[in-house]
Amino acid sequence: MAKEVVVKIKLQAPGGKATPAPPIGPALGQNGVNIGQFVSQFNERTRDLNGMTVPVVITVFKDKSFTFEVKSPPAAVLLKQAAEIAKGSGIPNKEKVGTVTAEQVRKIAETKFKDLNAYDLDQAEKIIRGTARSMGVDVID
Repeated sequence: MAKEVVVKIKLQAPGGKATPAPPIGPALGQNGVNIGQFVSQFNERTRDLNGMTVPVVITVFKDKSFTFEVKSPPAAVLLKQAAEIAKGSGIPNKEKVGTVTAEQVRKIAETKFKDLNAYDLDQAEKIIRGTARSMGVDVID
């Protein structure tokens, strides 16, 4: 028989470098999850992401056991990395902060595809282009 789910927790944590400090510790502690066990498993599974922020969905069961699913990094994080910028523009329609190539956008769309609401890669690419536009990043063809 399936275990009874108590709660699903959604967090963003640095891949391979998570610590029991907030926001992870308090979110898991109030649900009775072994924080050290989660942190070690998460860091092991995300070792190759080297500190890149990744979303994680943690399912906590009635017996205080848990499972977790690591999602792909947010599009904004991937775009900032590709454009080599620290942050997006405060006024994206007037002030541009960087550029990415169409090839980089396609690569980001391929990375994010399973987590996006798109039927094909061209639609996923449009979503990533929209994120770039809202960050003040130009896409050059």
